[in-house]
Amino acid sequence: MPKAGTQEIARLLREYAQRSALRGGNPYRAKAYSRAADSLAALGVPIERLIDEGRLTEIPGVGEAIADIITKLHRAGTHPSLVKLRQDIPAGVLELLSVPGLRPEKVLRLYKDLGIISLAELERAAKDDRIKKAKGLGAALQTKVLQNLAIAKGGQGRLHLHRAAALLEHAKESLQKSRPELKRLTIAGDFRRGCELVGDLAIVAETPGSGGEADVIDTAGLQVHLADREHFGAVLLHATGSPVHLEQLRLLAEKKGMRLEQDGLHKGRSVVAGTEEDIYRALGLSFVEPELREGRGEIDRALKGELSKLVADQDLRGILHCHTDASDGTETLETMAKATLKRGFEYFGVADHSKSAHYAGGLSLEQIKEQHREADRLNKKFGKDFRILKGIESDILADGSLDYPDDVLEGFDFVVASIHGRFKLDRKAQTQRLLRAIANPYTTIIGHMTGRQLQRRPGYEIDVEKVLRACAKHDVAVEINAHPWRLDLDWRWHQAALELGCMMSINPDAHSIRELDHMHWGVEMARKGGIPADRVLNAMTLAEIIRHLKRKRRALSRVA
Repeated sequence: MPKAGTQEIARLLREYAQRSALRGGNPYRAKAYSRAADSLAALGVPIERLIDEGRLTEIPGVGEAIADIITKLHRAGTHPSLVKLRQDIPAGVLELLSVPGLRPEKVLRLYKDLGIISLAELERAAKDDRIKKAKGLGAALQTKVLQNLAIAKGGQGRLHLHRAAALLEHAKESLQKSRPELKRLTIAGDFRRGCELVGDLAIVAETPGSGGEADVIDTAGLQVHLADREHFGAVLLHATGSPVHLEQLRLLAEKKGMRLEQDGLHKGRSVVAGTEEDIYRALGLSFVEPELREGRGEIDRALKGELSKLVADQDLRGILHCHTDASDGTETLETMAKATLKRGFEYFGVADHSKSAHYAGGLSLEQIKEQHREADRLNKKFGKDFRILKGIESDILADGSLDYPDDVLEGFDFVVASIHGRFKLDRKAQTQRLLRAIANPYTTIIGHMTGRQLQRRPGYEIDVEKVLRACAKHDVAVEINAHPWRLDLDWRWHQAALELGCMMSINPDAHSIRELDHMHWGVEMARKGGIPADRVLNAMTLAEIIRHLKRKRRALSRVA
């Protein structure tokens, strides 16, 4: 009997995870199996080599127990526990777990009570009102199913940025160990373009020697493009994409009497450009950063020399919109501030939840005073080169008002106004709700404007353009929420925000020290949206942002 390969083991391990979730018990065990399956899918070396060398535990998410399961799956193509689990539930039921918000216990109820064993049957049952009528399921679940089926279908096989990053880094390390002759291992594909969800995991590597044809190692979960030094740049260009951008480059090359092919830009029989930079230059274009390569007008702007220099990680001078253990964070104000200082930033903007967010430990008036006293104490210790800015993430109530009175709001350096409930208001009401919050003179930033959570729920319905116009009018910054599950505002709206005159604010929405580093994903989204540093609020220095906040406060005084 042939032994199971990497992708087959990944598939079996994912099935193991799904069936374990349906069986019940420890939910973390099923998640651990699922993470290990993702890691295997992006493995850059043969699984049998790692098994033979006793190196399975080097794979992210694989401990001794899972390593034993992988070994048995490899040798036998199955596992005794998996065989037992298969007796309980038909294979088609596992599809239902891909629907966001559909928990294992509800999937079991749908199967046992309604006999649903596929996504197609689930959709029919929802449209026929069968879920609404079933005891223990109901109308709310039926609405959620109809709403989230599209997410399940559209998000299949796609990973959040931070998860894709971990898999790709491990794939690079594995390749470097197993193929030491490979040089310049460079991540390409969706990830290099900064896509909010990554579908194709791709790496380009330089092979020794020259004159050889480019080759691709395709493991179904990961593509490794091999090219010699002469053709590396052209292969990287094609492996990065997007298909639309590459097609537009090919058409431009034809107009100029050239041909863009996998090995470079040709004129007649000669290759006239081989690196990415040279290819763009030979086509009369300024260099197009990878994040912009989506076929959304970037080539026309490059022809006219109108591409802005994009914001970069090093441009950010401070962090805004962070939480501490005063609400639902895990660390103290002092710990979070020191971690921010250690990362080279000049200011830390605390923005714990407000009183309406009782589910997240929203701050009472006394807790606000206590936090401000602590911030004053710490600021004296930090001195003039680092500052804690006193903020709040104030809930936007259903009528658009903020959940503290003006005399409380005026005590903050800045206010992030966010929606955390009543997502089902209609488009007009939800838009008006945001417009009123933006018009509040104490609002500094609108947080996660559409409320989306990638692969979990769509954003609520609003007139985004009208909201952006209001932000520009009232000098309210638009948040690019850097949490990899949010990445909101969507990058596709960033150009409209720029054209309307909005400032952006790249915020990690950090609830722990580790989440401070989410800033990078926000920068990726800003770059993808074409945002330059001078349109980012927290690219201001400490002195600049203090002046900016004081100007806003003076303007407020004049209005009052």
